[in-house]
Amino acid sequence: MKIGTLPADSLAILINVVSDIAIILDEEGVVEDVSVRKTELATLGCQSWIGKPWADTVNPDSRAKIQDILHPDKPQDEVRWRHINQTSAQGVDVAVQYAVLHLQDRGKFLAIGRDLEAIAVLQRRLVETQQSMERDYLRLRHVETRYRMLFDTTAEAVMLVDGVTYRVLEANAGAQAFAKDSNRKLIGRDLQECFESQYREEIQSLLRMAHATGRIEMCRARFAGAASDCTASASVFRQEGGPQFLVRLLPLEPVLSPSASRTQTLFSEAIEHSPDGFVLTDKAGKIKSANAEFLSMLGATAPSQVVGQPLENWLVRGGVDWGVLLTNLRSQSIVREFATELRSMAGGAMAVEISALALASDETHYAFYIKDMVRRRALETPGTTGMAGSVAELSRLVGRMPMKDIVGETIDMIEKMCIQSALGLTNNNRASAAEMLGLSRQSLYVKLRRFGMVSEVEVSNLN
Repeated sequence: MKIGTLPADSLAILINVVSDIAIILDEEGVVEDVSVRKTELATLGCQSWIGKPWADTVNPDSRAKIQDILHPDKPQDEVRWRHINQTSAQGVDVAVQYAVLHLQDRGKFLAIGRDLEAIAVLQRRLVETQQSMERDYLRLRHVETRYRMLFDTTAEAVMLVDGVTYRVLEANAGAQAFAKDSNRKLIGRDLQECFESQYREEIQSLLRMAHATGRIEMCRARFAGAASDCTASASVFRQEGGPQFLVRLLPLEPVLSPSASRTQTLFSEAIEHSPDGFVLTDKAGKIKSANAEFLSMLGATAPSQVVGQPLENWLVRGGVDWGVLLTNLRSQSIVREFATELRSMAGGAMAVEISALALASDETHYAFYIKDMVRRRALETPGTTGMAGSVAELSRLVGRMPMKDIVGETIDMIEKMCIQSALGLTNNNRASAAEMLGLSRQSLYVKLRRFGMVSEVEVSNLN
């Protein structure tokens, strides 16, 4: 294209229009003049480049590109754009795309530059978008994996059914177990064909009703080849391909006779409203259920506050008492009138007696019966307790011995009985017995030696 010789003013206007920055260089690559059109590039301090080699104004990684542009090894027929990182006074690199023209009649170079910041912003957005898509894809894979594990491992029979063709899209192992021929796959079969002929209209009506109402609908049906009926439930949800049904098959609950059902109801009501606390735990001691009296002892307002928590959390001596109870339950399957204290939710302590029983079933469970001893002692009269006889015996000693000696003998007798009881409950574990009695091990051994319940060798070993 021939346009003739352009005047200098017209050439300057043209360069200013097509470029964001223009640089005039001599044959050695020294900057003679700079023109900047974009205000964003003014931060580079371009006017300070005049008189300096262009290579000194760029990032060290771009200097080799400057040398190749100004003095190429092989002559080039066409002008190529090169990416150069210009350095600013603030030390920040600015990406600029340059095309260099050799003005042979003047022996100089004209470098025309375009600011790449907008392109760099778009590239960063593209990278961020790709990373976000990868994170979403990874999250989707994790969700799909969890769904697949839940779908395949659940004991319930579950099927996904197409909302238009009524064909089974997916079926787990529980659903396959309903089929008479376990080798015949359910996937791809019409859902109605999976049931006995007399129930197929019920199944079709179930699906239509679930689709119309959007709620979970249920009916009674019998799977093909099954010996008994089951409960079929259907719920609808939408996917990209259209509506789909989630169909669940549940075995019917065994029907109890009216008298057996009534007896079971009365038994459950008696446990719930028992005047003594009742707690059922698993073999690890985590509470499965508790009656109203036990919640009242703790000051709890709802079963959710205690269910799932270890029972030992509510014992004042915690692991010590729980270890004693568990040891006796494992060896004897029953514990009677174990004296301890419960910790209420407010932090107070309550004296109680615990009887416990190991329940033999598919999984080991423990039943605990808890009596409120504070209330029981308050209701008891002196004539009904064993204390009256003890008082009468002590009264006979009055006049025969000084009161100080009577009190001293009584204290020693009580201390010895408490130590013997603690050692018996802990199977002679003296560390646990000391913690149960609220004593240090040194104090316990001193009392054992005073009552002749330990040898001098053991005391010397402790010291």
